[in-house]
Amino acid sequence: MTEHRRTDTRHAEAPAGQAREHSLRIERLNFAYGDTPILRGIDLHVREGEFLALLGPSGSGKSTLLRLIAGLESPTAGRLDASGRPVSGPGTDRAVVFQHYALFPWMTVVDNVAEAVAKAHPRLPRSERRARALKQLERVGLGEVGGNHPFELSGGMQQRAAIARALALESPFLLMDEPFGALDPINRAKLQDLLIEVWQGSTPRRTVVFVTHDVDEALLLADRIAVMGATPGRIIAEHSVPFARPRQRAALFKDAGFHRLREEIAEALDADTLAHLEAA
Repeated sequence: MTEHRRTDTRHAEAPAGQAREHSLRIERLNFAYGDTPILRGIDLHVREGEFLALLGPSGSGKSTLLRLIAGLESPTAGRLDASGRPVSGPGTDRAVVFQHYALFPWMTVVDNVAEAVAKAHPRLPRSERRARALKQLERVGLGEVGGNHPFELSGGMQQRAAIARALALESPFLLMDEPFGALDPINRAKLQDLLIEVWQGSTPRRTVVFVTHDVDEALLLADRIAVMGATPGRIIAEHSVPFARPRQRAALFKDAGFHRLREEIAEALDADTLAHLEAA
């Protein structure tokens, strides 16, 4: 198992007049519900433009960590900065895509996305907001269904709409909580490919934090994987993903290096599970 090496987390503010780096820095972060510890001692640096996967079993706190980054929860202790500023609550700089699509059911798909455009550009006239929303829907292959309501779309199409809405915020950070977990394998693969296509085609690239419990998904999508163990949640290993982009699924799954890394990650997770069972 690869030993987890803590990242240098010294903090530096951007000089006056210099653009802020859209990175995340997490230092000695703890989180608890009452007396129940959920996360302990999280140290993590996510570089600007990096695609990081948070990988772990249920109960490892990976979704809770994402909610903390999104500002939907507050740490019990430690430091959490986005773009050099402490995270003190939700913000349009951090777009979130949940597993369950969270679209407004009373709005058409284009109006759902236009709401996000309005948050990013509140002074735009309604016609321009809708035009920009339609462009985002076209990016995810939904240009023909903007006038439909979410309940008229399949699950895969609803998640495409949720991704379009997140992109419409023009946020430097994209936070995704098992966004494809509820989909069938074919739609899941299609949306994985779509996500990478959109992310690689964006300038500048967004900083992505992607929660998953699927090792293959993490290896296919991410630049780096933070493996989380359970009870309380903590990072037990970090792995750089060495495979060149663009990645072809069929070729990747035949690669001996892919199988070695997948086995190494699986062994780390199994060892953590066994340690907890023996301690119980």
